[in-house]
Amino acid sequence: MVESIYQIPNEVRDFAEKSVEQARKAFEGFAGAAQKAIDTSADMPFGLPAAKDVSAKALSFAEANVNAAFDLAQKLVHAKDPQEVFKLQSEFVQAQLKTIQEQTQELGATFQRSTKS
Repeated sequence: MVESIYQIPNEVRDFAEKSVEQARKAFEGFAGAAQKAIDTSADMPFGLPAAKDVSAKALSFAEANVNAAFDLAQKLVHAKDPQEVFKLQSEFVQAQLKTIQEQTQELGATFQRSTKS
């Protein structure tokens, strides 16, 4: 039986998987700190509650988008061949384009509501 030239050693896959998880945890820490900063800034005398709503929405979208990228990375670690990699990447790009369009509309609506308050 001939091994595929695309065969990736299990050790490399394990290392990549651990790296993705470490990066995900690091981002979660960053997102938590950012959320805390948003919450704190609204409590300050110069803080604007409307800005807090827009910032919180933008942060939640950023978290969702980064988590989607981490999910893609996790799937890519387990891809069996280049065709699967291209398929996963194509599906990701299509889904993200739709998601970003929806997020842009929602963020715009949130901004409009916040300026009317």
